[in-house]
Amino acid sequence: MNLVLRFIKFIRFCLFSGLILVSLGCLCGMFLVFFVAKDLPKLPSPLSRIIERPQTRIFASNGQVLISLGERKTIPLNMVSQDFINAILAIEDHRFFEHHGINKLRTLKGLYITLFKTGKVQGASTITQQLAKNLFFSFEKTYQRKFKELLVALQIEASNTKQEILHAYINQIYFGAGAQGIEKASRVFFGKPAMDLSLPEATLLAGLPKSPTNYNPYRHLDLALKRRELVLKRMAQVGFISDLEAKQAMMSKPALHHAQSDSRTGSYFLDALINDLILKYGEDVVYHGGIKVFATIDTRLQSQARHSLKKGLERLDTMMGITRETADHPQGALVAIDTGSGAVKALVGGRDYYKSEFNRALKSLRQSGSGFKPFLYYAVFKSLGFHPATIMTDKPVIIPIKGTADWEPENFNKIFSGDMILKKALINSVNTIAAQIVEKIGPESVTGVARNCGIKSPLQDVYSVALGTSGVTPFEMASAYTVFANLGVKHEPFFFWRVEDAFGRIIFEHIVQEKRVLDPATTYQVVDMMKSVIDRGSGRSIRHLGFNRPAAGKTGTTDSYNDAWFTGFTPTLCTSVWTGFDKKKKLLDVNKVGITGGKGAAPIWADFMMNALKSEPDRDFPIPDNIRFETVDTTTGCNPKEDNEIFEVLKVPLKSDQHLCVEGEL
Repeated sequence: MNLVLRFIKFIRFCLFSGLILVSLGCLCGMFLVFFVAKDLPKLPSPLSRIIERPQTRIFASNGQVLISLGERKTIPLNMVSQDFINAILAIEDHRFFEHHGINKLRTLKGLYITLFKTGKVQGASTITQQLAKNLFFSFEKTYQRKFKELLVALQIEASNTKQEILHAYINQIYFGAGAQGIEKASRVFFGKPAMDLSLPEATLLAGLPKSPTNYNPYRHLDLALKRRELVLKRMAQVGFISDLEAKQAMMSKPALHHAQSDSRTGSYFLDALINDLILKYGEDVVYHGGIKVFATIDTRLQSQARHSLKKGLERLDTMMGITRETADHPQGALVAIDTGSGAVKALVGGRDYYKSEFNRALKSLRQSGSGFKPFLYYAVFKSLGFHPATIMTDKPVIIPIKGTADWEPENFNKIFSGDMILKKALINSVNTIAAQIVEKIGPESVTGVARNCGIKSPLQDVYSVALGTSGVTPFEMASAYTVFANLGVKHEPFFFWRVEDAFGRIIFEHIVQEKRVLDPATTYQVVDMMKSVIDRGSGRSIRHLGFNRPAAGKTGTTDSYNDAWFTGFTPTLCTSVWTGFDKKKKLLDVNKVGITGGKGAAPIWADFMMNALKSEPDRDFPIPDNIRFETVDTTTGCNPKEDNEIFEVLKVPLKSDQHLCVEGEL
C-alpha cells in the first residue's frame, strides 16, 4: 500500500512540476514575444508595397550616377503565366496554401540537417518568411532577427490572403541581370510579358532566385538549365505537371533575349564592383537595399581607357592583316590604379563588352614574360647585395633540372653580348642573365617578392618563373607595380570608397592603409632601371609616341608571342596593358614577325597615360637619402677612364655602402 501511495505522490509531483515548467515556458515565451515584438517593423498596406525603397545607386568619383539597380514593375497575378506560379511554388514552397507562414515539417527537417549533418546547412524558409525578410535591412544575420522574421511572417499571414502574399512575393524577388519582379525578368530574359511565358521559360526563371549570379543564363547557361531540370522534377513530384511534360520541357532550350541592354551593366568595371558588393553584403542588400555606393572610377579615365584600348587593338589588327570579316581578333585589357591609395580608376576587360563579357583584366591568367623581371632584380639586390652596376655576362646558359630536360633560355635576338652591368641587362631584357640570377637565389625568392607586392595567382617555384612563365592577371600586375611606384609601400586595390544604407547612414568606408613590403632604397634602384627601359630600352616606343613625363615600366613578351604586355607607372598612376588572343594564338605581323610588348601593348599605354595625366604637373620619383649616383662604363661597372675608349656609359643609383667594379659571383 505504501508503494502505491508513493507512486501516486510521485505522479502528482511530476504533473505539478510539468505544469509549472510549461507555465514558466509560456510566460517566458510571451515575454520574449512581447519584448521582441515592440521592435517589429510595421507592415505596409497594401502588402505589395513591402519593398518600396529607393533603387541602389552607384556613383562615380565625380558624383555622376553610373547605374541604378532594383527597378521593378508590379503586375497582378492574373497577368502572370500559371506555369511560372506553379514552378515557383514547387521549388520554393509547395505547401504554401496549406501552412500559416511556417512549414513545421520543413523547419524540423532543416534544423535536424543543420545540427546533425556536419558541414551542411538546410534552409526552411517559406515564401511568407522570405517576404518578411524584406522589412529587415540591418546587414546582420542573428538569431534574434530570424525570430523577428518569423513573427512578421505570422503577422503577414494573419492580415493578408494567400493571393496577396503570393502577389507581393513574385513582384519583389530578384532574378539577376538587373531584373527584379517577374514582369521585368520576363522582358529582360525573353523579351515578352510574364503572361506569355512557356513552361520551359517559366521554369528557367523560377530557378534563378536561389542564386541569380551563379545561375545567370547569359553567363552560365549550363548551370541555369541544370537548375531548371530540378524545378521541372519538383513540379512533377507535387503534381503540377506530368513526367512526360517535364521531360519534354527539359529538351527545350529557350532563346534568350540578347537585345535587352539593361540585362547587363555594359561595364567591366561595374561587373567587378557589383561582384565585390555581393560578396560583402549579399544579393538581397545589393539589389533590394536601396544602398548608395561611391565608386573609385574616374569616368574621364574610364572613357579614355576604352578609347585607347579600342584604337590600339584596331592598330594591332592592321599590323597583323586582320580585317573586320576575320572571325578571330586579338583581345586586350587595361587597368589603371591610383598609386597613393590603391583606388581603381579605370578598368577595361576586353575590346567589346557586348560581344564578350569575360573580364580579362581580372580573370585571364596569362604569362607576363619579362614583366616579371623587376621582382627578380629586387630579390637579388636584397638577398645578395647586388646593385645596378654589378657586372654579369650575357652568354649561353644551360641549367640542369632534376627529373626533366635541362633549361636553356635564350635571348629574343639570339645574340650574346658578353659582360654588362645589371641595369643594361634589364634595359635590354637579357634572359640569360636573368636565368643565371634565379639559379643562384632560387625561384622561391622571386615568387616571395611577387607575393609581397600583391600577386595572388598561383606561382610555380621553378627557375623559369623569373621569365614570367606563371599566369597572372593585368589587375594583379597593375597592383603589384604600384608597390614599386611607392618605393616599397603597398596599398590593397579596391573599387569603392563608401557605402550608405537607404537612410544615408554610412555602413562602410574605405580607410587607406599603408604597408611597407619592400626596402625603399633597393626599390628605388629597380625603379631607376625601369625608367631607363622607357628612355632607351624595350619600352622606348613610348617616348617616340610623345609621352615625355618621368615614368618607369617594363615590357613583357612570351617566347611564343602569345602575350604582349606593358606595365608602367608615374608617381601617381600605375597602368597595366595586356594584348593577345583568348585561345593563346601567336601575335604575328603581316611578315610573320612576332609582335612584342613594346609594339603591341606599349602604344596603348602611352596613348592612355598621355590623356589621363594631361592636367597634372610633371613629378619625378623621390630619391631616398642614402642613394648616390655614379656614372659607369656598362661593360666594366667602373667609373669611365679618360684614356680609354668609352663604348657606353650609364648613370646608376648606389646605396652609401655599395661600391663599383663588382662582378656578380655566380
